[in-house]
Amino acid sequence: MADNLFSLAIIVVTYNSATEIGPCLDSLVGHTAPFPTTITVVDNASTDGTADLVRQQWPSVQLIASPANVGFSSANNLGIRATRGDYVLLINPDTVAPPGAIQTLVRGLAAHPDAAIAGARMLSERGFPELSWGEPIGPWNELKRKVLTTLYHRKVRRIVRKIDKLSRQAREVAWVSGACMVIRRPDLEAVGLLDERYFMYTEDVDLCMAMRKRGRTVLYVAGAEVLHHRGRSAARNPATERLYRKSQIAYYRKHLPRWAGLLRVYLKLTGKSIAD
Repeated sequence: MADNLFSLAIIVVTYNSATEIGPCLDSLVGHTAPFPTTITVVDNASTDGTADLVRQQWPSVQLIASPANVGFSSANNLGIRATRGDYVLLINPDTVAPPGAIQTLVRGLAAHPDAAIAGARMLSERGFPELSWGEPIGPWNELKRKVLTTLYHRKVRRIVRKIDKLSRQAREVAWVSGACMVIRRPDLEAVGLLDERYFMYTEDVDLCMAMRKRGRTVLYVAGAEVLHHRGRSAARNPATERLYRKSQIAYYRKHLPRWAGLLRVYLKLTGKSIAD
C-alpha cells in the first residue's frame, strides 16, 4: 500500500506542559507528509495555560480539554476515540521528532504485518540512548533492569557501549516506551485501548503484553530517532513515586498475581508502601 493511503492520528497528552509543548508540536505540525495526519492534544486540566497556548498557537491541532486530570491512559483513550487514523501515534509533549523520524517509525510498522506496535529510539538531550524497550516486567527482570540502569547512569563505559549497541539494533522486543509508539488501530481496538486502571506508568508495557497475548509482535525501530527531554513533567509532580508504585502493583495483580503479595511486602519493608 502506498504511503499516502495510510492515515495517521497523533495523540499528545499534556499536563502543565506549556514549556515543552511548543517544540513538540513544531516538530510535528506539517512534518508528517505523505501521511494524511491529524494531531490531537488532550490536556489533563493543566493550570499553567497549556490548553490556551495550544488553541492560540496551533489552530490546526485538535484540542480536547479534560475538566479533570484523568491520567495518562484515560486521556490517550479520549484522543484515540476522537480520531480515525489507520495508525495511532502516542507521543509525549517533552519529545521532539527530527525530520523523517515519524515516517520511519510508521513505515517500520507497516512493513511488518504481524506487528501491532512499533517504538522509536529515544535520545536524551546529550544524545545518549534511553532504555526505551525491555523484557516483560517481573521480579528478576526488574532487578536486572535496575542494576543496568544504575550502571548506565553512572557512565560505566562497558555498559554505555552495550546500551548504545543494543539501541542501534532494530528487532522484535517485549515492549517499547509509550513516550513515542505507533499502533495499528484495529489492534488497539481489539484489546480495548489502554487499560485505564493505570493512571500513569506501566500502561505502555501492559498494552504491549496485551498485543503479544493476541499473537501480535512489538517492534523496536532503531532508525526512528526522537529526542526526549525525559522527566521534566514528572519532576514537577510530587506524587510521581506513589503513582509509579500504584501502577506497578496493578500490573503485578493483573499479570503476575502470585507475586503481587510479595511485592506489597517488599514495598512495605522498604518504606515505599502505598494505600490502595
